[in-house]
Amino acid sequence: MNIERGSKQKFLLYWLVFLICFFVISLVGVVRYSFAAKPSKLYRLASTRDASGAPVSFADLVDKLKPAVVNISTSKVIRSGGSRGPRSPFGDDFFDRFFGGEEFFRRFFGDSPQRQFKQRSLGSGFIISKDGYIFTNNHVVEKADKIRVRLSSGKEYDARIVGKDAKTDIALIKIKPVNHLPVVEFGDSEKLRVGDWVIAIGNPFGLEQTVTAGIVSAKGRVIGAGPYDNFIQTDASINPGNSGGPLFSIDGRVVGINTAIVAQGQGIGFAIPINMAKEMLPELKTKGKVTRGWLGISVQDITEEMAHSLKIKGTEGALVADVIEGDPADRAGIRTGDVITEINGKKVKDAHELLRLVAAIHIGKKVDVKIIRGGRVNIFPVVVTERKESKELAAGKGVVPGGYFGMTVQNITPQLAERMRLAEKTGVVVTGVREGSPAQEAGVKARDIILQVNKAKIASLKDFKREMSKKEAKRAVLLLVKRGKSAKYIAIQGS
Repeated sequence: MNIERGSKQKFLLYWLVFLICFFVISLVGVVRYSFAAKPSKLYRLASTRDASGAPVSFADLVDKLKPAVVNISTSKVIRSGGSRGPRSPFGDDFFDRFFGGEEFFRRFFGDSPQRQFKQRSLGSGFIISKDGYIFTNNHVVEKADKIRVRLSSGKEYDARIVGKDAKTDIALIKIKPVNHLPVVEFGDSEKLRVGDWVIAIGNPFGLEQTVTAGIVSAKGRVIGAGPYDNFIQTDASINPGNSGGPLFSIDGRVVGINTAIVAQGQGIGFAIPINMAKEMLPELKTKGKVTRGWLGISVQDITEEMAHSLKIKGTEGALVADVIEGDPADRAGIRTGDVITEINGKKVKDAHELLRLVAAIHIGKKVDVKIIRGGRVNIFPVVVTERKESKELAAGKGVVPGGYFGMTVQNITPQLAERMRLAEKTGVVVTGVREGSPAQEAGVKARDIILQVNKAKIASLKDFKREMSKKEAKRAVLLLVKRGKSAKYIAIQGS
């Protein structure tokens, strides 16, 4: 009896252990499945959309955008004269000086036969109207004898230049299509944010309808392409042949015109903001060129040293380095040494931004210019006039821009001497030094007073220009400068 009862107890114990083990194993399985299922679900979601919510594939969007993007091919006939033969062992200068150069050969042997060949180049563009207006870059078409536009359908048309602007590198061309054309939709480049998705479509290296995607890397880039630089930087691949093509936002609207790349750079391309092109479009259509506003001043950026002397906080604003006599700013009462902080309520960050703001103002419009003078804020109403080539040259009067080893210098006026706290009332002072320039590397600083150039005394800007224009000053120059109460020599080597 006892043996039988013990067997039953063991049997029940085994079953109990089995049930407990089964329950534990099942529970572990459920838990593992639950944890495993969640990552799997997340992975499936990630395969359709990325972290920013943008679609992984742009295929449907690109199919809609491609028809409005065109290939532009240009050709130009280059003519060149024949060679005059072997070079003189004494150098061309010797031959030109004593024998009259090419005139000698023309007199005794006649004109050498000219050769000619066709120079071809490729670019991109995009259609902005059903009747055939197309935006592209000025450098794609400006010197072309013939412009040919190829649509995505394969049809080709001859094009003519309607308007162009070299300073912003924008051109408007026109074809005469048989039927209405597909067009792009303009976006708002001001609303672009760094990190937004963008798509570039163009013809790099002649490879038609190439699509690349990336993000906006930066805005408002100044790359030295012109006085109105305001580029969108992107890492969407841009290569030779992309010039003039569109940069699209994720909603399929044009936000930029692909224009420039950094040589030997990767993931660095630049596009002109479409808002700039939209503002210029009416004048390009009707006048063939762009007219820009003009105040009649020469301005420069403000350094920390200048800010202290000018009794202003920070370095924002544009310092008036020169005022052209008789021009709008002069008539309004703006003076050398004033700091412009706002134009019609829009803040001025630096000299470059001031140029862009003034250029966009309609001719004849009165604007309020806010300036700081002697620590006090003043507002001057100024009537904007048209900027012309002759006036652009006049803007350099009294100021030598950063072409002299990266230095900006000007005559010392009583007002400037007071603003910069200079002991001297006459002479030439350094008002700015470009970052990374030979002058900066040599140790030249703003407010240095130039006493000598290559041992020649300097009493005025005229003396400075004369000495700097000499042949020996082209590659290197020795300056004697006064800084504070001491003087020192500085040797500058050209880059």
